[in-house]
Amino acid sequence: MRVQDVLTTKGSATVHTIDPAATVADLLDRLAEHDVGALVVSADGEHVLGIVSERDVVRKLRGVDDPGHATVESIMSPDVVTCGPDDSADHLMVVMTTQRVRHVPVLEEDRLVGLLSVGDAVKHRMDSLEFERDQLSSYVQG
Repeated sequence: MRVQDVLTTKGSATVHTIDPAATVADLLDRLAEHDVGALVVSADGEHVLGIVSERDVVRKLRGVDDPGHATVESIMSPDVVTCGPDDSADHLMVVMTTQRVRHVPVLEEDRLVGLLSVGDAVKHRMDSLEFERDQLSSYVQG
């Protein structure tokens, strides 16, 4: 299975982005509005500058005076782990685990084409295991 397969079965190709100059207050509104745990930071919606998650909000704003006015750029993670549509889905899960990341942007020719969460990857794997189980049961039962 490839990353593209996970994207296809995800159900939505929408990738929510936020401008690096946006405020943390804007970020919180967007996270809640879209019911997501992270947004890709991009000035044009195609090129990844960073990623910002609920975890960044909690860890990087602790003790900051007036955190609602801080910028996304000031708390984002600029070193983003990415993958391509042709990468192995199993490899993606290994990368998420070893790099301790929960969201991985999918890039094709350096352009954002998707975003996968660890939940997306686990759901896809569970669906694959259920399919295999059903096929084996059918085979055994004749």
